[in-house]
Amino acid sequence: MHNVITGAVNVEGTPVSVIGVALLVIAAIVVLVFLLLAMKFARLWLQAYFSRANIKLSELVGMWLRKVDSRTIVLSKITAIQAGLQLTTQDLESHYLAGGRVPNVVRALIAANRANIDLTLKIATAIDLAGRDILDAVQTSVNPKVIDCPDPKKGRDTVDAVAQDGIQLKAKARVTVRTNMQRLIGGATEETIIARVGEGIVTAIGSSISYKMVLENPDRISKAVLSKGLDAGTAFEILSIDIADVDVGMNVGAELQKHQAQADLVRAQAEAEKRRAMAAAREQEMRALVVENEAKVPLAIAEAFQKGNMGIMDYYRLRNINADSSMRESIAKVEKKKE
Repeated sequence: MHNVITGAVNVEGTPVSVIGVALLVIAAIVVLVFLLLAMKFARLWLQAYFSRANIKLSELVGMWLRKVDSRTIVLSKITAIQAGLQLTTQDLESHYLAGGRVPNVVRALIAANRANIDLTLKIATAIDLAGRDILDAVQTSVNPKVIDCPDPKKGRDTVDAVAQDGIQLKAKARVTVRTNMQRLIGGATEETIIARVGEGIVTAIGSSISYKMVLENPDRISKAVLSKGLDAGTAFEILSIDIADVDVGMNVGAELQKHQAQADLVRAQAEAEKRRAMAAAREQEMRALVVENEAKVPLAIAEAFQKGNMGIMDYYRLRNINADSSMRESIAKVEKKKE
């Protein structure tokens, strides 16, 4: 009877006033959080609202919960909307979460739109995520850049080649390129352009009959190189190749002939030394044969004595002849020394 009259306690025994207070506290906390979030994002929301960027407060809260830099997204979308580009908040936020550079992409899209370059958001984000500077690519497409060939930063100032007459030429080239947006993803970089142009210069000079032909008409090199389509598979389109300077180097043909002559001289000296050594060996061989045959003479004389083919007088006569020959040789040697 008491519970029915007062209504202070519910059926389960919990006071109704406690539940009401709890609900009020929860409501107060929710309102406080909402006010804090509203105060936190009020400036950005108002900025987006008056810029017709159409960004809701709930989207700003969602960015905060997803740890997305809401200021970057809001400012980028405002910039795009003011430039006439229709980009959604979800597209910008997705690219940010993927690790992309949202401001660069937006500025690149604006520049491409102003220059009538066909660049979509999908291609721009893909290029940015691939690690390429999309803004620089668009700027290079609008304002072509000049590449030095060879690159002085690599330690070489000229491309050296030899004409058919053996004269070395040192050339410098400047290549004007612009970005090809369709081939930017997966396309080769500036180093490939420099390498291909250098190879083309070497080929063009090497196919010239005389170095004078190159000096008289340097644009023959640029025309020959440009006709090869060296920008295939690269991220650039070659607009022109200009030969900045051509200098005459050393006479490579004469140097090669000099080295060849020195090599021939060394080979001839080696062959002469070989013949001399063979002659000396042959002389020693003949001397050995003479000594060997002279050693057989006493044996032959003894055998003649035994067989009776030679007498004692013949032997003495032979000794006298030998002595006379020795005396004549010694006299001849003395006369040669006096002279």
